[in-house]
Amino acid sequence: MATTTRILCFVLVMVLMGCCCSAKIYKVGDSEGWTAKGGTYYAWASRKEFQVGDSLIFEYDGNVNDVTRVSSALEYQFCNSASPQAVYETGHDVVTLAEPGYHFFISSNHSQCVAGQKLVVFVVQYHQIPPPPPRKILPFAKDFKVGDSQEWRVPDESDFYSKWSEEKQFHVGDNLLFYYNYEVDDILEVSGDLEFKSCDTSSPVAVHNSGQDLVRLTKPGIHYFITSKTPHCEDGLKLRVVVRPLTRGGPKKMQLSPLDHLIKWLQSFRPQPHH
Repeated sequence: MATTTRILCFVLVMVLMGCCCSAKIYKVGDSEGWTAKGGTYYAWASRKEFQVGDSLIFEYDGNVNDVTRVSSALEYQFCNSASPQAVYETGHDVVTLAEPGYHFFISSNHSQCVAGQKLVVFVVQYHQIPPPPPRKILPFAKDFKVGDSQEWRVPDESDFYSKWSEEKQFHVGDNLLFYYNYEVDDILEVSGDLEFKSCDTSSPVAVHNSGQDLVRLTKPGIHYFITSKTPHCEDGLKLRVVVRPLTRGGPKKMQLSPLDHLIKWLQSFRPQPHH
């Protein structure tokens, strides 16, 4: 009994170590630290993938600054620190990312925040222990980073995003990940081809403007995305994706070629070994 208990304790420790060892620690801004510099934190966060259990370290002068955690993209965008989720002010704050989704951080010093001292990170679940899917289809869902290394910005060639989407197959349940500078662009989902072609922003289906947006493709058909910045949209910052329905059941049986049929037929005459 004692041996069994020791074995179970050892297994539990190893499991916990496996989960914890995968966590990473990120110093916000690297050598820049936590300060007011326009665009610094957008570029810094877009090059990383944050998981549940990872930690952010904010280093700054605690006498003149702080880290304020806010709950929404709207508070983040307008530097509204009136109803913070949490406030850190030690000058060396360690914040563990305990749940998936968007996490918003600003400085409560409004002028500092407006000057660029704000950070949004998108946190995913552990890769090793994915969350149970709400539907059977989700284990097969894929994440597509829109534009790949180009991300979501005005392309050099106006048909860049058309070519990007044509090279891929999208299905219901897949996700589009948009990374961009929220101070320069945004994302509008529009309902039809006419709005898409004319860059009509008057009646969007949805608006995204956090700088790191995840859009789940929930139904088959054609989905349209543009930016509200009219010159940018006309210059090619628009995306149309064709979403296919899920194929029910397992994979289809592979079709055999005539030669395969012949080989299979000949194998049926192979003598069986005697026992």
